[in-house]
Order: sequence, then C-alpha cells, then structure tokens
Amino acid sequence: MWEVYKRGYKAWLQLEKSLADNSVEAYLHDLDKFIEYLCLSKENKTPADIELKHLEEFIRWIHELGMTATSQARIISGLRSFYKYCILEQITEKDPTVLLEAPKLKRLLPDTLSFEEIEQIISAIDLSLPEGTRNKAIFETMYSCGLRVSELVNLKISSLYLDVGFIKVIGKGDKQRLVPIGTDAVKYIQIYKNTVRNQMKVAQGHEDVLFLNRRGKGLSRVMIFLILKDLVKKAEIKKNVSPHTFRHSFATHLVEGGADLRAVQEMLGHESITTTEIYTHLDRDYLRSTLQQYHPGFKH
Repeated sequence: MWEVYKRGYKAWLQLEKSLADNSVEAYLHDLDKFIEYLCLSKENKTPADIELKHLEEFIRWIHELGMTATSQARIISGLRSFYKYCILEQITEKDPTVLLEAPKLKRLLPDTLSFEEIEQIISAIDLSLPEGTRNKAIFETMYSCGLRVSELVNLKISSLYLDVGFIKVIGKGDKQRLVPIGTDAVKYIQIYKNTVRNQMKVAQGHEDVLFLNRRGKGLSRVMIFLILKDLVKKAEIKKNVSPHTFRHSFATHLVEGGADLRAVQEMLGHESITTTEIYTHLDRDYLRSTLQQYHPGFKH
C-alpha cells in the first residue's frame, strides 16, 4: 500500500523539488524506517490515518534502537517533507507532523527499573524453549555488564574471560574495554553455550558470535528490542522499557549504591565523564528522598 505513495513521493522529490539522486534516496530511506515501524507494530494505516501519537511512538522507537539525536532530527524533517507532498496531492487533509518535536535527548532520561522489576522480567522467560536459555543469558549479561544493545549482539566467544570474571567489549568507535561480569551471568552464558549453542548449525562467518538466532546467525538489535517488549508485557510492567533501560538501570543502581563515578564511566565506556554525570542528579534525588524520609529535621 505504502509503495504507491512512495513512488509518487519519489517523483515529486525529483521533478518538483529537483533534488539530487542521493538526497532523494536519503528522504526515501527515512520514509522506509517509518514504514518498517508500521509493519513491526502491525499498524495497517494509510498516510491519512496517521496521527501525531503514531509519529511520537515511532520517534521513541528509533530513539530506543539507539539512533542519535541528529539522525532523529533528520528523519523528522523527512516525514515533514513527505506530509507536505501528501497535502499538495490531497492524499491527506491534515499534517500530523505540525506539532512533532525532535526530543531533547540530552535531557531525556529513560525510565529506570528496580532490581525487583529486572528480576520479574527475567523470570518471565520460558526456559523450556531453547531460545529461553539464550534469552536468560542475554538479559543477565545486559544487566550485569551495562552493555549497549550493539555491544551485546556483537559479543564474541573469544572475548569471554569467564574464569576471571571479565568480558571484552567493543564499544563506540571500536574502542575496547574490559568489563567485570557477575556470577549469575557467567553461569547462564555457560549453560547456553554448553546445552544450546553447541547443538546448533552455525552459519559461516558467525562462528565466534556468542548469541545466535535459530538460523545460526547473530541477532539484530531490533530482535533484542522485540524479545524484551514481549517479556515486559508478560511481567506486567507498565514502564516504557527498551534494551537501553537495562544499561540505564545498571548505572543508576551502581551510583545509588555509592559507586565512584569514574568507575561507572569506565564500565559504561563513556568517552567523557560529563555523559556519566547525568547519573549524579539521580544520586542527588535519591539522597534528598532518603533525607526527607529518615531525617527529622529535613522538612519542606
């Protein structure tokens, strides 16, 4: 259905806007992202059916997938251009992008899960299925090490030093770091490796990838996102949870527990301490609420 609109939009960009081929491709690529989201969320809608709330949910989705603020701003600009075309061609009467704002991501902190909520999510995994064993190892590792979802899907068997309790992670800009890994995560990685992964037919080129899909290839970031959404639903947790929420919760729990900010920076692989400093205001809020709760002289 959307292919028809896409073809018309492409012709409009080329003929009416006289854009260069690479610019046209960029605009179409941005529209494809939105179409992909509609397919994944089973939203069977035409351009005229789209409302502001659908666009906001889409922006939240691409943010949770790890898209940068700059990329998000570009995609919003692309959607505005598409709806300008839809209005001119009378495909739709209203433009849902009018009130769409690019989120101020520097200020936007995701929901934090408590340790109990993380346990609830992990407990929702069906361990009678082979992928259940894999998924338990995945989410235990994500929480234990505070990994980015891209770091998790690219985790190599050759980067595991489980006997000494460390894993080697390839972060942003191909920077390597050693991260401590907890005993639970170590245990479930070993169970997955020894009982599930060693029974699989591994696709060529994926021999060193730790977490595999049923076709013996590495998992995609979107797949991790979808598995987690399903578990959150089963655990009946109402917060907006993405793979990044696990990383965010890992850091929050460390800071609330009194961890040194430099150590947290090192474990998260933040290039600058200022990125890690977003957690200090959480720390201050936590301290303030503790004082209000327990200190007789601390009243507002």
